Amino acid sequence: MTTPPTSPRRPPKTADDYVEGVLAGDRAALGRAITLVESRAERHHALAQEVLTRLLPHAGKAHRIGISGVPGVGKSTFIETFGTNLTKAGHKVAVLAVDPTSSRSGGSILGDKTRMAKLAADENAFIRPSPTQGHLGGVNRVTRETMLVCEAAGFDVVLVETVGTGQSETEVADMTDFFLVLMLPGAGDELQGVKKGILELADLVAVNKCDVDERKARGAKRDYENALHIMTPASPNWRPPVITISGISNIGLDVLWDKIVEHRAVLTESGELPAKRRGQLRHWMWALVRDRLVHALEVHPNVADRLPAIEAAVADGSLPPTRGAEELLAAFGLTDRN
Repeated sequence: MTTPPTSPRRPPKTADDYVEGVLAGDRAALGRAITLVESRAERHHALAQEVLTRLLPHAGKAHRIGISGVPGVGKSTFIETFGTNLTKAGHKVAVLAVDPTSSRSGGSILGDKTRMAKLAADENAFIRPSPTQGHLGGVNRVTRETMLVCEAAGFDVVLVETVGTGQSETEVADMTDFFLVLMLPGAGDELQGVKKGILELADLVAVNKCDVDERKARGAKRDYENALHIMTPASPNWRPPVITISGISNIGLDVLWDKIVEHRAVLTESGELPAKRRGQLRHWMWALVRDRLVHALEVHPNVADRLPAIEAAVADGSLPPTRGAEELLAAFGLTDRN
């Protein structure tokens, strides 16, 4: 019996393969590069850093837009219509849809391509659902890196959709140029439940679904304008406007884009945008330092040996959490004198 020939194993991808594929706009190469930088495997770390370093000079020119909104506000419909408008106008749009990871199973929904089927099929759009992997704030730990790779691949508009919970809005506002907050008509009592923090981050508030009830939409617009009037804006050079839109009926989205373009021009002319980008790079560096330090602590053999006993003692109340933290840090090699 003749043994069938085995196909030769393909050699591992090199940095050249990843970089050349991304710069050529190859979608498959783009997906592979993002998977590489998302990997937590130590064997991928050095290669991912080399790829990112070589792609960095080709990034940084895109409109970076963060999008947040209350549940039921229609973010997916809005993003699909808005993104389609932009691709029709000649833009290339990347959507980084941060997906909540289950704290119990570790699984995530990853349904963004289903939610935005029309945009997902657009050759000038790229949708990347990324699990949060339990990261604080619901923002994927490598969202910044993914943004960089997409920009190097030629995408000139990057939309970062938040999960709309807790710290995620601040995280996204810190990594984007323009932060858009979507709200529903009929603010009224609802305004009382809106966190002041998210309005303070906003570069524009858009009341969505204005076609459902124009009167309520106008009232909500007035209420949010009044609320923003007494708040300190995120930028000294920009007063956040409030507009009414409809993602499903494609109303007001051209006005929204004009405001985004105007905001970029104002902040560029004042020097604020370049300064903000420099600050984001420093913030990114320290975020990576913190991430690596926490990971190093978790896998340190001395910490791993002592961790179960310390956690059990803290849980049953026999050891204060502050003392437990000190003992873990001491096992890692850090003391009060350090």
